[in-house]
Amino acid sequence: MTIADRWLLPDGMDEVLPPQASRMEELRRTLLDLYHRWGYDQVMPPPVEFLDSLLTGTGTDLDLQTFKLTDQLTGRMMGASADVTPQVARMDAHSLKRQGPVRLCYCTNVLRAKADQHQGGRSPVQVGVELFGHAGLDADKETIHLALSSLQAAGAQEIHLALGHIGIYRSLVEAAALNADQEALLFDALALKSPGQLAEQVNASVSDPALADMLLALGELHGDADILLQARERLAGAPASVLAALDQLDALYQGVLAQFDVSLYFDLAELRGYQYHTGMMFAAYVPGYGHALVKGGRYDDTGRAFGRPRPATGFSMDLKQLASLDVAASGSGAIWAPAEQTALLNAAIAALRDQGERVIQALPGQRTGPAEHDCDRCLEFIDGRWQPTALTQETSL
Repeated sequence: MTIADRWLLPDGMDEVLPPQASRMEELRRTLLDLYHRWGYDQVMPPPVEFLDSLLTGTGTDLDLQTFKLTDQLTGRMMGASADVTPQVARMDAHSLKRQGPVRLCYCTNVLRAKADQHQGGRSPVQVGVELFGHAGLDADKETIHLALSSLQAAGAQEIHLALGHIGIYRSLVEAAALNADQEALLFDALALKSPGQLAEQVNASVSDPALADMLLALGELHGDADILLQARERLAGAPASVLAALDQLDALYQGVLAQFDVSLYFDLAELRGYQYHTGMMFAAYVPGYGHALVKGGRYDDTGRAFGRPRPATGFSMDLKQLASLDVAASGSGAIWAPAEQTALLNAAIAALRDQGERVIQALPGQRTGPAEHDCDRCLEFIDGRWQPTALTQETSL
C-alpha cells in the first residue's frame, strides 16, 4: 500500500465524524434513558464469542455475516458479533436466569462480513430492546410502542409501520403437510411476490383445494387495514391458529392507532426472519429511506439451546442511521472565549461549562476563529464581567 492509499478504509467500513458523532451520542443517551424509564436494564455483550454459542438458536442465519477467527488460547473458533439479539438471548437464559418477564436493552457496535443489501455498512451501531418471559400480546404492544417512540425521539416524520405474522404461513404449510423441498419452493415463490410462480408451486404441491386457495390468497393479502377484513373472508376455513394470528394483528393495529399517528400496512406473506420469528413481525419506514429503520417481532423459545427456552419479543435499529434523521436536533452552538488567561475569564468559562454550555477557548496564536468552530456566541467583557453575546460579523473575524 502506498502512502497515498493509507487513509482508505475497507469497503463497508465507515468512520463517524462531527457533528454526526455528537448527534449519535446524544441520541444514544436519549434512547437508553427512554428504555430505562420503561424498566429495561442495559447490557453490554462481548464483541467476540465462541461460534457454537454465537450461531446457536436465533443466530443460526448469521453464519455468512459473521467474521470468524481462531482463539489463540484455546484453538476454538470464535466470531465477531454480527447481531446482538442472540447474545442477549444467551444472557437471559444462562447468565441472568431471572424468573418472570425480563426487559433488556443495549447499544453496541456489531461487525458484519458482508454489507447489508438494504442498509449498506458493515459496522452498524445496534440499539434495541428485548423482552423475555412473556408470550402475551401486551409484550408485543410494548415493543412496538417503544420502537415507534424511538423513531419519534430521533426526529422521524411520516412513519409507516408494516405488520405481519409469520404464524399464518407456518400454520397453512403445516396443514398442507408439505415436504421440505415443496415448502422451500413455495417459500421462494412467496418471497419473490411472484403470482405465477406461486400458483405453479401451489398447484403442484397442495392437494386440498381449500388450503390451495388460502395459500394463493396470501400472495394477495397486503395493503391497508381492509386487508384484515379480506383475510378473515379468504382464510375463514383456516386452522384456529391462523384466525388467532389475525386477531393479534387486529389488536396490535388498534393499539397503534390509539397512541400514534402513523400509516399502517399489512403483508400476510412477509417471510423475513422465517428461521427464527414465530409470531408477529413489524418494520417501520420513513420517507427518504428505501429500507426499514426499525425491524422487530416475536421469536419464542429463544434460549432453548442454552437449556432454558423462553418466549421473546423485541426490535433493533442502527444508531448511525437514526442519527441522520434530524441532524439539526443536536445541541445549540458553542461559545467562543478569547485566549487570554485571567481569573475572571477562567471563572466565567468554568461556570458556563458547569451549566452544560460548550465553551471553546482560543489558543495563543490561533488563526481560526469562532465561525470555523461552529460557535454562535462569544464571551465579551461587559460591565465588569464576562458574559456570552450573540456572534456578530465583527466578532466572528
